Amino acid sequence: MFKSILVPIDLADTDLAKPAIATAAALSQSSNGTVRLLNVLQMTPVMLAEYVPADFDVQQRQSSEEALDIVAQESGIEPSRISSVVRQGGIYHEILEEALAIKADLIVMTSHRPAMKTYFLGSNAGHVVRYAKCSVLVVRH
Repeated sequence: MFKSILVPIDLADTDLAKPAIATAAALSQSSNGTVRLLNVLQMTPVMLAEYVPADFDVQQRQSSEEALDIVAQESGIEPSRISSVVRQGGIYHEILEEALAIKADLIVMTSHRPAMKTYFLGSNAGHVVRYAKCSVLVVRH
């Protein structure tokens, strides 16, 4: 049913992503689909740029790619059916762009329980649910 599944991951809290990865693994297994893990790095604010090393963005991307590789290996998904990518920019914008780029059938993502502040400000998961061109499954932790 789902041939291409995108799973956005916050590497600061990989335990939160485990239910989404497990769900994506089960759904992709039944249809012999693929899973793409995504981590989005936010842009370094201009006012901080002079205080970080010149290659800070490169180092940050490299460490994120290595961490995603570890998550992929620990997922239990066959290596031929899982891939990962690191993008840089706004979180929900990059998730939507990657979903379009890989022609995702489904985005599986986790979300914290809603708090009062998310009702007023919205959340990344909320934006993805509203604007994605494909189905979105939000797995609660």
